[in-house]
Amino acid sequence: MQFNVNYLSFFVIMTEAADSESGRRYKHFQTLDEDDYAESELKSFLDGEFIKICKRKVEKNPSTDAAPTKIGRFIVEPGYDLNSNPNFNLMQRLREAESKEEFLGLADEMVRIYMETSAVRGGAFIVADVQVYPYFDQPLLFVMKCDFEPKIARIADERSLISHVEMAISARNIKSIQYPHMPEEGMLDEWELKIHQASHARYFEDFLKFVTYEKPMPEVINEQVFSMVQQYMEEKWEAAPENEQGRHEEEQSFEIWAASDKRELQEKWSHELVVEAAAQLTEHKPDLDLRFKLGGVAIKGQLADYGLNIHIARHNGRYVAVIDGDAIEFEKGKSPVELLHPQELMDIIGLIGSKAEDEEQGEG
Repeated sequence: MQFNVNYLSFFVIMTEAADSESGRRYKHFQTLDEDDYAESELKSFLDGEFIKICKRKVEKNPSTDAAPTKIGRFIVEPGYDLNSNPNFNLMQRLREAESKEEFLGLADEMVRIYMETSAVRGGAFIVADVQVYPYFDQPLLFVMKCDFEPKIARIADERSLISHVEMAISARNIKSIQYPHMPEEGMLDEWELKIHQASHARYFEDFLKFVTYEKPMPEVINEQVFSMVQQYMEEKWEAAPENEQGRHEEEQSFEIWAASDKRELQEKWSHELVVEAAAQLTEHKPDLDLRFKLGGVAIKGQLADYGLNIHIARHNGRYVAVIDGDAIEFEKGKSPVELLHPQELMDIIGLIGSKAEDEEQGEG
């Protein structure tokens, strides 16, 4: 990909009192066109950032709500199109600007919206309209925020050694918005934008009030599993409509289970039903994790492995997890277990639960 800047507006945000809106102000430094940008110091500072922003990977449903990179989608009321969304309109007008003056006016509107965010920090705010070759006739819009770097000094002369630099910024941890989102090279989705913010503060995400973000994958999976539970309940109790008490008690137990952070095995579904439910979940995301603890031992695998390489059973009143594979690998510190010549499984089946029985008899 090659990038050619059509227009770029550079603002500096200053916050004298972090908790006071009256202490916030911003100043427009310069708006550049294609020729101005080619001659400016910003070219060497930003050219690599455009590539980094475009190539930064993002998942539609991130692994956590705190993921630094997310996909946003414009909100529209049913029956309305994208033109009804104020955030889309502003971004689209910036992409279609035909002069520096028009672009500056729209970029100024963008920074004013950002200044209304509750936790604005000082730094450089950059809005750029960038042509991407060879893929698109329409440009991409980039909105970037670089925070000020504290305690920056540069080498001066032999006498003073260093000099203090006011309002220093760096490309490290740039917050960015790219519109439209590029799901893959050569493809744009005008309904979506890509946002990146490395800090825990979400103000850069939140300043676009008419954009929504997809739920994190754990939340999506939780909803799908609970939906399966509800379907199971409907089918199970449809055959026994007279047993309202039984249904009510089971519904309560499922609600308590769903609301708990640490949960124990429920022993309600058959192996076949669990395999079927797991297959539905992994059909859309094959690499879903499966994690649990057995007697304090942490086990981590993938949900798709359940019933194939990971098995859960009971024996002598104890839970057993059986994990099979072609090889066993050890990492970090060496252990005598690495020298083991394994017994056959049937030779140790009888040992399961026997130690616990011996301990109970000893206590008695």
